[in-house]
Amino acid sequence: MRLFRFLAFAAALFLAVPAQAQAPAIDRENTLFIDLEYGRVVIRLRPDIAPKHVERVKLLARAKFYDGIVFHRVIDGFMAQTGDPTGTGTGGSGRGNIPAEFSRVPFDRGIVGAARSSNPNSADSQFFIMFRRNAGLDGQYTVWGQVVSGMEFVDRIRRGEPPRNPDRMVRVQVAADVP
Repeated sequence: MRLFRFLAFAAALFLAVPAQAQAPAIDRENTLFIDLEYGRVVIRLRPDIAPKHVERVKLLARAKFYDGIVFHRVIDGFMAQTGDPTGTGTGGSGRGNIPAEFSRVPFDRGIVGAARSSNPNSADSQFFIMFRRNAGLDGQYTVWGQVVSGMEFVDRIRRGEPPRNPDRMVRVQVAADVP
């Protein structure tokens, strides 16, 4: 009888919580899926702080540009970089550079940033995912996303500059395009 009363009480509490407080809605238009051989990485895109970068990433994902591209620079304790179709770190999409969109978002573990040359306005298709915090990048590179699920799969990406047998992004999709 006590268990029944407890369950009834717990159900009443749950039903009293507004729906928006129960589970945040996912903005599928601003969520990116990166499928690795290990599993799916889910990234919350940040058009609120980097609209031009997010627009480019979604354009390239929808064009299947990123499918099969290797992680060409993976530094233990720092980051995993990808997005270059040549696999050398010197290539891009051919769509031109994007102006920097710096923000105050810190480069913590799971942050996704735009890779670039020494010119702050030289980002294109390449990006990196942080393995851990690096304050030296704050305000110097554009943050356009945050891993919200699947960081354990990012942690498994083979290290090297370049890795001897590099991992690839099997498929990259905007969540809104996935049934």
